[in-house]
Amino acid sequence: MTLARPAPRLLISAAHKSSGKTTVTVGLAAALTARGLAVQPFKKGPDYIDPLWLSAATGRSCRNLDFHTQPPRLIRETFERLSCGADISLIEGNKGLYDGVDLEGSNSSAMLAAWLEAPVVLVVDCAGMTRGIAPLLIGYQAFEPTLNIAGIILNKVSGPRHEKKLREVVAHYTRIPVLGAVHRGPDMEIMERHLGLVPANEAEQAAEAIARLARAVGTQVDLDSLLALAATAPSLEPCAAPPPPLPAPSLRIGIARDAAFGFYYPDDIEALGLAGAELVAFDTLRDPCLPPDLDGLFIGGGFPEAHMAALEANTGLRADIRAKGQAGLPIYAECGGLMYLARAIVWKGERREMVGVVPAEAVMYPRPQGRGYVRLRETADFPWPRLEDGPGIIPAHEFHHSRLEAIEGNPRFAYQVVRGAGIAEKLDGILVGNTLATYAHLRSIGANAWAPRFAAFIREVKRG
Repeated sequence: MTLARPAPRLLISAAHKSSGKTTVTVGLAAALTARGLAVQPFKKGPDYIDPLWLSAATGRSCRNLDFHTQPPRLIRETFERLSCGADISLIEGNKGLYDGVDLEGSNSSAMLAAWLEAPVVLVVDCAGMTRGIAPLLIGYQAFEPTLNIAGIILNKVSGPRHEKKLREVVAHYTRIPVLGAVHRGPDMEIMERHLGLVPANEAEQAAEAIARLARAVGTQVDLDSLLALAATAPSLEPCAAPPPPLPAPSLRIGIARDAAFGFYYPDDIEALGLAGAELVAFDTLRDPCLPPDLDGLFIGGGFPEAHMAALEANTGLRADIRAKGQAGLPIYAECGGLMYLARAIVWKGERREMVGVVPAEAVMYPRPQGRGYVRLRETADFPWPRLEDGPGIIPAHEFHHSRLEAIEGNPRFAYQVVRGAGIAEKLDGILVGNTLATYAHLRSIGANAWAPRFAAFIREVKRG
């Protein structure tokens, strides 16, 4: 039997953040999907919102590729495995092409492109720019000459005259092909809020917005040339055999999935399934109580502050979660889930009652209270089973505008924060009974296998 190879690939990046890279990438993904192609999306770095849009645009689960939580070998393996069976893989970079966490750019999109041998398409914010695009492109090529900047997409173009000038400049001073010019307009807009784009799971008109992006980008970018560039990427190793089927579930774990909570890594969902968990979705805004016969609860991140009136109004579900949490139901909550489990959320002078398992209030601030990569060390109070070859220092990330205040009693914490903000005084992962609630977002990848450990903890609790 001849094994398939991973799909042709491109990495979509930009000179700097806020260049419109995400809207262009979503538009490309949707336009190619509308052609009948199987488009496998990826997102560099720790992100939930852009992957939600890319998943919605393609109908395929977008996966994160992140040097902080994955060793390079695992990044390559993940990419190759998930690219199999697709017609093209699109990797959206984060920040600017060369931006990274250190002087060498070891965490940059350029490094990821080099590691995956992916041609780069640069989305250039052309607002207020004409001849100045030439030194920008020349500099980006010269900075890392071995990097294959294979094409550019002119973005935020003000009109036909502006586009003509830009194309003439690029053709005269560089040899980089212009794949298209995307003009400013309402079709290229997606709603934003304090943490960036409104997630696709919240946007009621997400499908309509994606269709607009597909039309705008599909008519202004040469998709055939884009596909031809993707096909120039070096061929990768043949795909491995498919993984074995999931085991029969032996646990029922409730998972909050609705407009308020939608930040989940597909890796974590898969890992819980491999650990024998059946995930049962519930809606914190509408369901009057939890699903029956749950052995545990997982509440991920999201924007509970944007829905706090509706969350407060669902008194039946809040009371049910509080009662079951106080009775010992194992609960794991991240960021927005932590806020929901608190006594209340306070934002813009308004206070709304929440579940009340966590004895504190989540107070929102205009500026981030924790942002970026995090490193954690488990404390002696960490309740889940420990791994013999555990990670020691756990890589994670956080991004929250809230802070826990008016904390009652002397709570225990699961983590010492080696790098990051956490909850208070370099501590994170507040422990209340069998509940662990944290501002950190983990990924069940490599040495940090949190999902099977949570499942094992649930089994311990069930056994009594």
